[in-house]
Amino acid sequence: MTMSSSADTVADHIDALRARIDEALPALVADREPAVLYDPVQYVLEGGGKRIRPIVLLLVAETYGTAPATTLPAALAAEVFHNFTLVHDDIMDEADERRGRPTVHKRWDVNTAILAGDIMMGLSYELLGEVEADGLYDVYHPMVEQLCAGQALDASFEDEDDVSVEAYLEMIDGKTAALLSAAFELGATIGGAPPSDREHVRTAGMLVGRAFQIQDDLLDLTADGDDWGKAVGGDLVVGKKTYLTLRALERAEGAEYDWFARLADGGLPPEDVSEARDRMARLGIFDEARDVVQRYSDEARTHLAVLPDGEAAGALHWLIDEMEARSH
Repeated sequence: MTMSSSADTVADHIDALRARIDEALPALVADREPAVLYDPVQYVLEGGGKRIRPIVLLLVAETYGTAPATTLPAALAAEVFHNFTLVHDDIMDEADERRGRPTVHKRWDVNTAILAGDIMMGLSYELLGEVEADGLYDVYHPMVEQLCAGQALDASFEDEDDVSVEAYLEMIDGKTAALLSAAFELGATIGGAPPSDREHVRTAGMLVGRAFQIQDDLLDLTADGDDWGKAVGGDLVVGKKTYLTLRALERAEGAEYDWFARLADGGLPPEDVSEARDRMARLGIFDEARDVVQRYSDEARTHLAVLPDGEAAGALHWLIDEMEARSH
């Protein structure tokens, strides 16, 4: 098999898993009543997405010989939970759009969005309970607490002038990486992996989560606007603290520091985004961020070496490569 055909085969396998997830998600609530509660939930579950978390969960379990049909409810649980967090995040951020569509609280109202998120969280637990494997809730419950703590830290950063990069990494370990890490570990748990493997896989998920978020921060300033699907530099405009802005503040001195310090005063005007990008490039922030994404991804691959060899493990490594190289 050639390199190209092998990559095509892996991509086809992942696309098939994604299609299976996309088909199953809206069907979860298709016949549930009352419509005033479940129509918004179905709207969210039909909204698309990369489906990284459920695909990772399915692939890890598959490396240990557990078929996707057995693991699917847990994979759906992870994706439903992820989408629940997005619904509530959008309320907290007062966001008008998600994936090119009105957010739930804009299409309906805030109360409806809160309830839709609540029922989605409950649905995720219902789905996880459909999988016959010990120890799943021992992974799930701590993830929920860690993710909520990360979200709380993220919200608190808005009112803090002095946030360190270390504090930012602690925040994304909760808000972004906790669910990814749990998806990796749930797959290993369902697959019957030994405890030592589960520890390595859990750590790999945390590292992938860090890489994923820092890549997101990077793309907010460097992505092609058409592919990115939103205004480039949006994080700067709203004054959001990211890996890039915090490193810029750590590196900048004198007048350069004063220029970036304006971010803490509500963000930059859109017309200053281009200059901010140029200043960050001169400080080496983009190169450093790319290096950090690669380092975390490489460390994750090292931990994933414990996985049994096979097509599923190859697909998982390919997926991490794609996440590291993504441009939107």
